[in-house]
Amino acid sequence: MLVASNRGPVSYEIQEDGSLRSKRGGGGLVSALSAIGPDARALWVCSALSDGDREAVRRGAGEDGVRMLDVPADVHADAYNGIANSVLWFVHHMLYQTPLEPVFDAEFRRQWASYEAFNRAFAEALAEEAAEGAAVLVQDYHLTLVPGMLRELRPDVRISHFSHTPWAPVEYFRMLPDDIAGQVLRGMLGADRLGFLTRRWADAFTACCEALAGGLGETVVGVHGLGADADFLRKRSREADVDERMAALREQIGEGRKVVVRVDRTELSKNIVRGLLAYRRLLADRPEWRERVVHVAFAYPSRQDLEVYRDYTAEVRRVAESVNEEFGTAGWTPVVLHVQDDFARSLAAYRLADVALVNPIRDGMNLVAKEVPVVSDAGCALVLSREAGAYEELGEDAFVVNPYDVTGTAEALHEALSLPDGERAERSKRLAAAATALPPARWFLDQLEALRG
Repeated sequence: MLVASNRGPVSYEIQEDGSLRSKRGGGGLVSALSAIGPDARALWVCSALSDGDREAVRRGAGEDGVRMLDVPADVHADAYNGIANSVLWFVHHMLYQTPLEPVFDAEFRRQWASYEAFNRAFAEALAEEAAEGAAVLVQDYHLTLVPGMLRELRPDVRISHFSHTPWAPVEYFRMLPDDIAGQVLRGMLGADRLGFLTRRWADAFTACCEALAGGLGETVVGVHGLGADADFLRKRSREADVDERMAALREQIGEGRKVVVRVDRTELSKNIVRGLLAYRRLLADRPEWRERVVHVAFAYPSRQDLEVYRDYTAEVRRVAESVNEEFGTAGWTPVVLHVQDDFARSLAAYRLADVALVNPIRDGMNLVAKEVPVVSDAGCALVLSREAGAYEELGEDAFVVNPYDVTGTAEALHEALSLPDGERAERSKRLAAAATALPPARWFLDQLEALRG
């Protein structure tokens, strides 16, 4: 069995004495692979992302079960930032300001050639490493061309591809140049099986194939809604460093106040700015909540090597500060904003949450919506965008919002904050049950069994 993804399960740093220090990564895939055990003869093929990673490849110092590809840094930058994150991500999340962008010019074509080369490096490595009839599980929008390329090199292997993002509807997907759109679809259709987080994204992909590629052919499309890892989250959220963060947050929040929590990276799709504007509208329209509620907003910087993300992160800070200036008092800070990534502090906020705000413009799943109800000490209400993948599973017990409707989101926050304690706890139990129905290990094994079957 082989897994292919841009980011692997381990990274390396060069120490002052020239030695290499390895650090194990987190996330659903890492825990899922560990769950299948060391006897599975699994290999993870991934990119060397840092100088330390590249040095590990050159020294042959990588660990067993991982093969890092030393793709030239400029080729990786073009493929990852130029195409994957600035084109495919924007298309699937429908984020373009279309009067001005995108512009598919000669520079785009140059970067697309790097994206092809990046995918080809993965396909060739997988072809070289795979045993006869091996199962190859390719991950995400960085590697859409790999299944088709690998199919040509190794027709004997079983190939799956899983999309962790939404898939664009036909009208938006057609924004891509016709030949590029066709290349992406044909690349994906090289797989025996394609996985998506929700039926909605799977149907959108199928519609694109029917409109632009003559149908799915022999490729099977499946849905696997990734759930929260309840055992890990509950255990980790009770450790000492989380208790310390909780004490510090309680001091910032103050006694007897309700807590609205959001934890996100500052990705454009997460809609953090409109969430802050909705909270401002709540305080303006419902003065009874002033000094009685605090919005704990963790907005961890993402993709800061791209200007549009740096600008967005700056706007998040600006709006949070303006809410505090407008409504804050000597004893009350309406928004507690943190931008330094701290997983223990995130878990502390989960435990304190009375309301979780998850309002993305579009999101493949959004695991935060699933994690907060699992960890919250007293149970939490969930204000959830209908454009989050998690809406399919959690919508029945959430306060569902249109992510563009700031006034409607403010009203949903009011309703969620006003929920009686008993009803909030009952809703939270139902949310947690739905959120943990398919934990990472089961999610992964279901895909593997479906591919082999």
